[in-house]
Amino acid sequence: MASIIPATTSQVVSAPAANASSNSATSSTSVDKDTLAGNFQTFLTLLTTQLKNQNPLDPLDTNQFTQQLVQFAQVEQQLRSNDQLETLVALQKSTQASAALDFVGKTVVISGATTHLGTDGNTVWTFSSPKPASATVTIKDSTGQTAFSSNYAINSGRQDFVWDGRGTNGQRWPAGNYTMTITAKDANGQTVAITTDVQGIVDSADLSQTPPVLSIGELTFTLDQIKRVVRPVADAANAAASLFMDKL
Repeated sequence: MASIIPATTSQVVSAPAANASSNSATSSTSVDKDTLAGNFQTFLTLLTTQLKNQNPLDPLDTNQFTQQLVQFAQVEQQLRSNDQLETLVALQKSTQASAALDFVGKTVVISGATTHLGTDGNTVWTFSSPKPASATVTIKDSTGQTAFSSNYAINSGRQDFVWDGRGTNGQRWPAGNYTMTITAKDANGQTVAITTDVQGIVDSADLSQTPPVLSIGELTFTLDQIKRVVRPVADAANAAASLFMDKL
């Protein structure tokens, strides 16, 4: 059974992506700071010795050693800035990990036309039409074989298409990834562009990757691909009760 119902009220959720610094970069920074400290101390020792033993009639060029002091100070400031940036990146990575964990078990909407059908339950697509139209909805499996196809009269606006995994002949299809396509025309026979999103419950979050990767069945995506967080669509039988799009 397939049915189309009004889309639920949703909240836009997005998260920025960030790249954490590697252990090798941290080690390199530590070596750079040690080298800078050693060179700076050596420079000060040489400068002090030179000042003590300089010829009063031919003193050391103050401009020269002042420029060297300034250069050392600038490098030191840059290294400190790098330390602060590394701290900010680490905090952002921690925030992303927490945000990813919060999505586990929630129903989200992401861009695309391919979603995962489990061994039981429904799979849901969300589509949007700029105007009322007559549409043909086709669902194919990962091999390109048509599982379901039917004609509908669709309204304008965002709508949810609920599919319980049963084909056009009423037989249930196996679990896997399925892709929906919609071809639509208005009352004048002009083609209507339909945009689609997929909807599903987040099964897991992989925090070992940067940025973290979420999964719905076999589908994977990052936080920035999430468009909305919505209430779960009711099962197909309940959804049919609120059906507002009629089959043709």
